Amino acid sequence: MFLYLCSMKRIVGIDYGRKRVGLAVTDPLHLFATALDTVAAANVINYLKQYAEKEPVERFVVGYPKNLNNTPAEAAQYVDAFLQQLRKHFPAIPVSLSDERFTSKLAFRAMIDGGVKKMQRRNKATIDKVSATLILQSYLDMKSGEWRVESGELAGDSQNSQ
Repeated sequence: MFLYLCSMKRIVGIDYGRKRVGLAVTDPLHLFATALDTVAAANVINYLKQYAEKEPVERFVVGYPKNLNNTPAEAAQYVDAFLQQLRKHFPAIPVSLSDERFTSKLAFRAMIDGGVKKMQRRNKATIDKVSATLILQSYLDMKSGEWRVESGELAGDSQNSQ
């Protein structure tokens, strides 16, 4: 069983920015997202190549910037260019997009609630990592919800609540 768990592929969450890219990764069972690193945007493809050599990657989940009316935000053009590079360098690894609206604000709030000191909360690299973690955890939660619905397991189901 241990060997099986260790051989499961990871999902990598990406919060792409023009200067910095926040990265997060799942545990082997795809239950939790954990902050991985923040790297310079110019180095992210090489970083991901090195990571994928050490840990098998099943999927990339990239935060996609949208406006409140659900149209692509101005920053989407930069994410689109990054997505082209990601798909070029990792053609065998699927890419999913995740709505990244409010992730920076939620990341900042999570750091306050988690007791992160003010000086560290000002560090944009920390916010980027936490944002990537929120993007990835949101994806995992959505996929988990789909599984529960498909399997007939719903919150408040009469069989589960007795």
